Amino acid sequence: MRKNRVFLICLLLLAGISAQLHAQSQRWQQSISYQMEVEMDVRSNQYHGIQTIAYSNHSPDTLEKVFFHLYYNAFQPNSMMDERSRTIADPDRRVGDRIAALGPDEIGFMSVKKLLVNGREAEIEEVGTILEVTLPSPILPRSTAIIETEFEAQVPLQVRRAGRDNAEGVRYSMSQWYPKMANYDEQGWHANPYIGREFYGTWGNFDVKITIDSDYVLGGTGYLQNPNEIGHGYEAAGEKPIAADDSEKLTWHFYAPQVHDFMWAADPDFTHDKVLMANGITIHHLYIKNSKTEKNWEQLKEFTPKAMEFFSEHYGQYPYKQFSVIQGGDGGMEYPMSTLITGQRTLGSLVGVMVHELAHSWFQGVLGSNESLYPWMDEGFTTFASNRCMAEIFAEDPSGFPQRGAYASYERLAKSGLEEPMSTHADHYHTNTAYGAAAYSKGALFLSQLGYIVGEEIRDQAMLHYWDQWKFRHPNDNDITRVMEKTSGLELDWFREYWVYTTKTIDYAIDQVSEESGKTRIRLQRKGLMPMPVDLVITHADGRQESVYLPLTIMRGQKKEEAGSPERIHMQKWPWTHRTTEVTLDIPLSEIRSIVIDPSMRMADINREDNEWVPEQ
Repeated sequence: MRKNRVFLICLLLLAGISAQLHAQSQRWQQSISYQMEVEMDVRSNQYHGIQTIAYSNHSPDTLEKVFFHLYYNAFQPNSMMDERSRTIADPDRRVGDRIAALGPDEIGFMSVKKLLVNGREAEIEEVGTILEVTLPSPILPRSTAIIETEFEAQVPLQVRRAGRDNAEGVRYSMSQWYPKMANYDEQGWHANPYIGREFYGTWGNFDVKITIDSDYVLGGTGYLQNPNEIGHGYEAAGEKPIAADDSEKLTWHFYAPQVHDFMWAADPDFTHDKVLMANGITIHHLYIKNSKTEKNWEQLKEFTPKAMEFFSEHYGQYPYKQFSVIQGGDGGMEYPMSTLITGQRTLGSLVGVMVHELAHSWFQGVLGSNESLYPWMDEGFTTFASNRCMAEIFAEDPSGFPQRGAYASYERLAKSGLEEPMSTHADHYHTNTAYGAAAYSKGALFLSQLGYIVGEEIRDQAMLHYWDQWKFRHPNDNDITRVMEKTSGLELDWFREYWVYTTKTIDYAIDQVSEESGKTRIRLQRKGLMPMPVDLVITHADGRQESVYLPLTIMRGQKKEEAGSPERIHMQKWPWTHRTTEVTLDIPLSEIRSIVIDPSMRMADINREDNEWVPEQ
């Protein structure tokens, strides 16, 4: 009997250990719920707000402190953003020394006056754009804390992304406008000061009430909960809004489920146009109608739904019921369910910026990578997808090579001497040039190179798998690589390690072509430090084309033959340690018109002058 009891205890212990190991193998992430009420004074450009936050700690860690972002504090003379903008070698022209010149009524500020955790007051310290909170009692694993704050803020004169009275006259571009909890993940807290780069948030629900003068029209993140009280084109069909005196204020009530940020914009002169798509998604356009905007914003209503359909088909179905394109900000910036873009643009520019920012709804809005650590997974993937979208809906690249600009930008970076590894934290690139080209262009080529390595059809299948597996989560660079590996059956860690963690470049050459005993011998050389598989295409004298495929041994396999490519007549593996290899063809040299490395131009070879051989005339 005792033996049975011991055996049972052992089984229970093993089951417990197994369950614990399984739980540890599943990546946890925090969750949050915001309830916020703010009242705006449009004369002083200041507002007072209250928050009630339910913060759930799904981590195995006990939290002794928490952190909040106070983004508007960046817009003050001598802030970290100001100092960085004035001292970096190539400052963002939108910022430069503008912050240093702001007056007392033009600066931004955000201050938390009181913070309670589960009803007890916490110790708080404001350190620039970060609020450090020492908890009165720790937040235990698998528990939820209720955090209540009172805060006040002043909207800065628009400098970067957020602010009031932008260059096109939009009154309020309200992004990064509330005390936002920093995210805590398997790497710990991410309480990065705001100096101009990217954002990272915790998934949750936002219930937001904004009280403002009744003549203002609002739009942004979230579904309006009281449209018939508001009017301004939001009321339900057949319903009349409740009339409001111009001197009164209205309270706009929005609810946004499963997002990691909340943006709103407001102006008395916004025109509000709606387009209802066949799948039930409503597209909102809010802009100031005048001679510089009216024609192109009217045409924009044709292209936004087309872009929505393209991205949903190729990268996963858009998960919300609406998207808003709103004039404001200082260029283009993405937010959940919405974007702010400057509106006085040519049609091509207006559509291009809209498409790019909408694509962020996939690669940041739902696939919520840490933009500070992996900006290229956001900006790069967005660039790749938006280039493809523009080529289809706007015929922007009739050549059929939509990533051409990204290749050219990366090549300039690689040859400039300014390149830094893509693993560099977004805030810590030495120049804006290096950051922009790495995050946008080299990041786009991450997917383009994978199309070359595994085949574009497989790459595109993997992108849909990526969406299904990682939506509403925080994927990292290994996660996207593993999805590509599982879909293709190839080993790809070597590619990520070279492309992301080094600045080594790709450069292959046809070193020598000769004939021996009626056979053609081709010697290939890897001149760059980054290895890649090689597609070698032989064009015969009669115009026929055949290919020789040289996968790397470390791929542990090979890509399938791609549709539209020349027939593969030979394959041989190329160890990355060997700088040269030889290919022998059973045909005389006289029957060959040309030999070309990667005629598809997809491999990011930084010197293509030695990629082709033709017989001397």
